[in-house]
This record gives sequence, C-alpha cells and structure tokens, in this order.
Amino acid sequence: MIVKRGSVVSHAMAQQWGIGKVVEVDDIRATIRFSDGMVRKIISSHFNDLHPADPASYHPPAKEQKAREKGRTGTPRAKTPRAAKAPRGKKAAAGATPQ
Repeated sequence: MIVKRGSVVSHAMAQQWGIGKVVEVDDIRATIRFSDGMVRKIISSHFNDLHPADPASYHPPAKEQKAREKGRTGTPRAKTPRAAKAPRGKKAAAGATPQ
C-alpha cells in the first residue's frame, strides 16, 4: 500500500488499535493517529501491514491522550510531612553560636 498523509488505514496485526489517519510520512516511518487515542509510528518495512480503510469509519478520539499521562490514574498522592533538617556546611557553621 502507498502510505500518504491523510490516508485512512487499519493495521492488519493490531485490529484493537482501530482505524487510523496518517498525519505524517517520511522515508523511514509514518505517524498515524488511531481511534484508540494513541499516536503510533510505523516503520516503512511494516507498511505492508497497513490496509486502506473507509474514511467514514475513522472517528478521531474524543480526548487525546498524551504519552506522559499514559500511566497516571488522575488522583494525586498525599504528601507526607518531612522532618526538619539540621543546617550543614560552612554557612551553617559560621552562623552557629559557640557553646
């Protein structure tokens, strides 16, 4: 298959990804936004695994998921209090009062 920007495709070996739209292509890889919300880069040696799909079947994800947010649950962790540290170094020694 000839892969070009704007093409709507499906990946033969990963049907769970859904239908994808090619957003960028170069000599080495194609960047595809799939309907499962992920953007994947497919190297050119695997272009034969891509098959044309009906453009009407592509539905962009409702909410784009960023790679950094992938493993987060969305609930922040509780902060634990830390013990006060004793001053160290030359500045701490200079400000200390002799006993």
